[in-house]
Parts: sequence; C-alpha cells; structure tokens
Amino acid sequence: MYKAPVDEIAFTLKHVAGMAGALESGALGDLGEDLVDAILSEAGRFATEEVAPLGDVGDKQGSRLVDGKVQTPEGWRDLYHNWIGGGWNGLTAPEEFGGQNLPHMLHVAAMEMWNAGSMAFALGPTLTMGAVDALEKHGSQALKATYLPKMVSGEWTGTMNLTEPHAGSDLGVLKTRAERRDDGSYRIFGQKIFITWGEHDFTDNIVHLVLARLPDAPAGTRGISLFLVPKFLVNADGSLGERNDLFCHSLEHKLGIHGSPTCTMIYGDGKFGAEKGAIGYLIGEENRGLACMFTMMNNARLAVGMQGVAIADAATQKAIAFAKERTQGKAPGWSGQGMSPIIEHPDVTRMLLTMKALTQGSRAIAYACAHAVDMGHAAEGDKATFWQERSSLLTPIAKSFATDAGVDVASLGIQVHGGMGFIEETGAARYLRDARIAPIYEGTNGIQAIDLVTRKLPLSGGEHVRGFIAELRQIGAAVRASNREGFGETAARVEAALDELSDATEWLLTAVSAGKLSEALAGATAYQRLFGLALTGAYLAKGGLAEGSDGKDEQRIALSRFAAENMLAETSALKDRVVTGADSLAAARAVLG
Repeated sequence: MYKAPVDEIAFTLKHVAGMAGALESGALGDLGEDLVDAILSEAGRFATEEVAPLGDVGDKQGSRLVDGKVQTPEGWRDLYHNWIGGGWNGLTAPEEFGGQNLPHMLHVAAMEMWNAGSMAFALGPTLTMGAVDALEKHGSQALKATYLPKMVSGEWTGTMNLTEPHAGSDLGVLKTRAERRDDGSYRIFGQKIFITWGEHDFTDNIVHLVLARLPDAPAGTRGISLFLVPKFLVNADGSLGERNDLFCHSLEHKLGIHGSPTCTMIYGDGKFGAEKGAIGYLIGEENRGLACMFTMMNNARLAVGMQGVAIADAATQKAIAFAKERTQGKAPGWSGQGMSPIIEHPDVTRMLLTMKALTQGSRAIAYACAHAVDMGHAAEGDKATFWQERSSLLTPIAKSFATDAGVDVASLGIQVHGGMGFIEETGAARYLRDARIAPIYEGTNGIQAIDLVTRKLPLSGGEHVRGFIAELRQIGAAVRASNREGFGETAARVEAALDELSDATEWLLTAVSAGKLSEALAGATAYQRLFGLALTGAYLAKGGLAEGSDGKDEQRIALSRFAAENMLAETSALKDRVVTGADSLAAARAVLG
C-alpha cells in the first residue's frame, strides 16, 4: 500500500527546489516552515489513509454511464466531500473567493501525494483548480462573483473542453461554434471528446470551459474564443436554475484511469431547454480564447508532470516492498538460509535504484518549476521576468521527463515483480496503465519538445538557458570541492552531462535562429530527455550536498552517485542524436511509405 513520503517531499522542496531560501527571504509572505510541515503532513495522511485505499476500487469498478448519469466508483463521492471538507480545493486560490493563497510549491507537492493514491480520482480536482485559475485571470467580475466561490470551495467542479473528433492537438481546425445573443450571452453548438470529469455525481453543478468559434472569426487559432458553459444555469440569487443544453453522450473505455469518467460531450442539440444551444458566457475577449485557455493548460502541464512523479513513486514503493519479500535463487555473497530476497540480486538492485533515481530526479525538476512559478508571482520588474522565463523553460521538461519517467518506472516495477507483475491482482500493472496517458494529454511530449526548442530556448536571446546551465555547473563544482568519497565520480559525470547539454543547446539555438526548423525538431525529443537527465544528475547531487534532518544524507549521496555513474552516460548519445540525427531521419522517411 502506498505511503506518502512526506519527509522526502519536504526535503526536496526546501533543500533542492528552493523553498527554504524563499521562506527565509520572505518571498512567500508570512508562511513559515511549521505551517509547511503541517500541510504536507496532513496531505500525506489524507493520501495514505483515505485516497490510496480506494485507488484499486476505482480501477476495478470504473465510472459508468447509467440513464444519462455518471456513477463514480463506490466510496468516491464521500471521498471527494471529505477532500473538499479539508479545504484542499482552495489551497492556492485567491483569498477573496475563499481560497488560501498558498504557494504553488505546496500545491504540487500535495497533488503528488493525492495522485499517487489514485491518479484517476485526483484528475477531477486538478481540472477544477486549473479552471479556477483561468477564470480568475481572464473572467469578468460578474462571472467571477457568480462561479468562483463555489468552484474554489469544490461545491462545483470545472472542466476543460478542447478536443474534437477531427481536431486533436491542432486546435485551429475545431468546429464547435458560438452564436451571439442580444443579452450578451452566446449559444454553443458542437461536440467535444476526451473531456475528463465532464459528467459525474460528485457535485450539483459542473462548469465547463469550452473553446468555440464565432461565425465571423478569423481562420485558425486566431479565431478561437473561450466560453463558460455551466451544466445548470445560475439564478441571480446564486441558486441553480434550469438545465443547460449539454450532456454526456458516452464514456470512453480506456487503458487506465478507469475511475475517471472521460466523456464525449454534446452541446446544443436541443436535449434540454426551450431553445437549441447551450448558453455560454465569454471569458476574455472574442477570438482570444486560446490565450485564456493557455493559463489553464500551462498549469495543467506541470500538474500532469506531477502525475508522472506520483505514479513513479507509488510503483517504486510497491516494487521495493515486493523485492524485499520475494525469495528466489541465491544472490552473490548471500549467506543466509535458503533462497535470498530478490532485492539482493544485482540486476534487481539496479532496476530499483533506477526507479528511485528517476522518481526523485523528476520530483526535483517539477518542484523547481513550481518554485519558479511562485517566485515569478512574488518578484517585480526584471526579477519577475527572470523567474517567469525560468518557469517557462522548465515547464515542458517537467511535463515530459516526469511523465516519461512515470511510464518507465512503472514498467520496471512490473519487471521487478516478474510474472506476478503481469497479473492484475498484484496492482503493479495499474500503475503502468494509468501512467501511459500522461505523456499524451495536455500536449504530447513531442509537442513539449517543439515548445522547448522553438520557444523556450530562445528566451532572452538564449541567455536565460545559458545562465541556467551555468548555475547547474556550480553544483558540480560544489560536489568536487566537498571531497566526500561517497560521491565517487559524481562531479565529473555531472560536469560532462552539462557539457553535452551546453553543446546541444548552442547547436539548436543556431539552427532555430537560422530557420532550420526541420533539423532542430528532428532532435528535439532527444534534447528534451538530455536536459531532463542532466537536471536529474545535478539535482540529486544538490540533494546529496544538503544536510537533512532525517539521517538520510549518505543515502542521498549514494543515490546521486548511482545516477551519475549509471545513467548520465546516455547524455553523450543524446547529444549526438540532436546534432547529427536530422540527415538520417530525412533519408529514412521513404521507408514509411
């Protein structure tokens, strides 16, 4: 059973991601370490004792559509109400609407624990929080006053409606249409697919954020508007009114996250109401909806990265527990009676350490991204710009590297279990099935690589990424200066990985500035992994240098050495793919027909 690693999470937040310095400087207001520890402890308790026990229930039962209504798994509705009763839904929301206005770092740390307990359950609140952020930043005062208090409290949930049957990642071709009405509202017509938690039995109302196109809108993404479309209309006194003209047509049968209802939503076919068309309200300006939605999408990308971290940690815990109990053969040097636990076999040890290194490296990357988000909000002027660029740079890496790690670690977890891992009753397979969606949604990891190479590397003319690499080099230098034998070759391996990262970065910056996009994008995914591995090596080493209060300093040093000496050699091959892979890719294209 999953147990939230509260101490490790707190250590990474404070000593690797930067929270300790932010608390000391006052950048996080009057937030103190005692409150941070209390929040993490309670989030961990809730994840361990209340969410995790219902994870398997959700996987086995799934959500079902019965007579037009979604029935969630047994116990999940009560779980949700216990969750909002604890105030978790408003952790980072504005105080004026009932939120607690706490740092994003605390939010992602808590989300990691809840997702590890049940990713399918945590998906619903994740989307509501994103919808709250988009509405708070771009909605009118009237919309915010009507909807935000109940969305912040969790009494109502929110969704994000982008995808259509013919339009996946290419939103410029979406067909859902909006028509203006004289009273300032709009009528929405169309079909949306893959809408997570688009219908459920948790709350009385669901607030949908829907992308649609006006009749006179420009073509492509410049002609998309964003609308708030509630399941039930809201009366002037705040009470629920008539049912809006929208409904869930069907649920998808998915590889994983079975408890999360993934809906096909129909807007405006006349099923409800006196007139066809779902009533919606404009968020932001007409034809500028994608910019509004990106507020939600950017937050969601980091949140999805946390899903990768969460699954990786849960899969690692399960695999280690199994490897300690399962006996088979005799490992080299085993002197005990009978067969040895498989954790004693070198190859199993290698797999488990790889799982742990990828998990902790991904956690550090994601938390560092959240730290940059918080500092961007707290700072002003040039400093705010600096931190905003840092969060922009780290977001695609946090999303992609962590979700790839979630899949890789869950797969290794099955391998550690052997044949029993392929059997559903052990629970190892659920992690792989759940993890597999994360590299796909909220922008595939290939799209993240395009974003990283074409938009994020050129920030400030490439000087931001160069400065970041220079900061990371200081970690390698500090390891070398520490003279601690336990680090082994960590300093040299981290420095070499950063050299590879720097070389690949300069090559890509030159290619992008010269307009050689095909050449640059051919190596974009390899570069993204190269960046993630280099960050993993550096951040694990940084953790090894720090002194924690949990007595695990030597363990952290040992793990950083393992990662440096066993995993970072891949960065050389990745750099080669970035710099030289384009020609062979183009030459082999004909093989695909």
